[in-house]
Amino acid sequence: MPSRIANILLNALKGGVVPRVGLEYVTVGRALEISAILHDIDMVADGGASFRFIVGKYGSGKSFLLQTIRNYATAKGFAVVDADLSPERRFAGTKGQGLATYKELMQNLSTKSKPDGGALPLVLERWISGIKTQVAAEGGNDEAVEARIYTLANQLEGMVNGFEFAKAVITYWRAYREDDAILKSNVLRWFRGEYNTRRDAKTDLDINFIVTDENWYDFLKIIAAFLVGAGYKGLLVVVDELVNIFKIPNSITRANNYEKILTIYNDVLQGKAKHIGFLMGGTPQCMEDKYRGVFSYEALRSRLAEGHFATSDIKDLTAPIIRLTMLTQEEMYVLIEKLRDLHANLYNYAPILTHEDLLYFLTVEYNRVGANTHITPREIIRDFIELTNILHQNPHKSVSDILGSNSFELAKGGLSDEDIHSDFIEFEV
Repeated sequence: MPSRIANILLNALKGGVVPRVGLEYVTVGRALEISAILHDIDMVADGGASFRFIVGKYGSGKSFLLQTIRNYATAKGFAVVDADLSPERRFAGTKGQGLATYKELMQNLSTKSKPDGGALPLVLERWISGIKTQVAAEGGNDEAVEARIYTLANQLEGMVNGFEFAKAVITYWRAYREDDAILKSNVLRWFRGEYNTRRDAKTDLDINFIVTDENWYDFLKIIAAFLVGAGYKGLLVVVDELVNIFKIPNSITRANNYEKILTIYNDVLQGKAKHIGFLMGGTPQCMEDKYRGVFSYEALRSRLAEGHFATSDIKDLTAPIIRLTMLTQEEMYVLIEKLRDLHANLYNYAPILTHEDLLYFLTVEYNRVGANTHITPREIIRDFIELTNILHQNPHKSVSDILGSNSFELAKGGLSDEDIHSDFIEFEV
């Protein structure tokens, strides 16, 4: 593993945040959940649509799972947009919060060749270059290229706001052909929702339309169709921190946001959306609270509530809500073993923590007061990286010096040599 990736991984995990690169090196567990989501992605590639809520407690790994899927999707030829909701970014609002979410999504547009976001110019130019290559192979010239672009762009006109989108695509082609950097920049601003008034868009681009709080979702559907025409398999939309909708104090504003989620959900299930998938991450409270959560909106509750037969032990992974349980103790062992080797690789030393040391560390963690209900992978990871840092910086110290020499019973469930096994998915990216 490159040292740069190892450093990003350890620093991010120590700080309690999810890194955007290198997740495949430390992904553990979630085999069934990942398999279900990858099936959704296959359906999107076939022209369908998908919608899932990923629900888990703080620190349970839902953001990690979302980013893992994001990286997998870009590697497999999808375009991905992602955003974290906040007081300034929602699905709807009176102060442009819905548009702010759209802007964040477009700013973070990622592809295989541009995995860190900002891929919009690359997508447009790849589309144009692909058409030029096809036309050149057929013996055509620039006029034939423009005719082909008009034909393909006009196919979008049947969608809501498709005429304006097609006009913007053609305008970008003209700017590309004439090497007009200012016009290209203006078209990119229009795609990203950065025009505040129709008058400005009309003046700069002769387009009497802009992305707003009301129409940004319809615009995402057009972008998904365009991306497929540009050679991508589809568009994956990843939205995390749904808890920020739960925290909105005004009930009408919350209801407007849940109405937007309902619109997206209905579109997906009714087949009105194509080549687009949605993953939304939130906590159990922000989903199930009957006064302020998603379930407070009856139309959503009736669609999302589980039936009578699914339990915490027997899950229906085709349901719209995937509920994450904590990683097992065996899976946590595999994870900290990976982190031990990662740390040693980064600082160029032979791993010093033995199998017994790792068991001892987990025993201490799982026997803390309240660990049965409150300990999370995030806390265990943070503590373990801190332990490896201290031992590396203080080679005269032993694990027992740091953790204490008291004897502990094995954590509930019993960690033993026979129990430790690897139950995780490795991505072939």
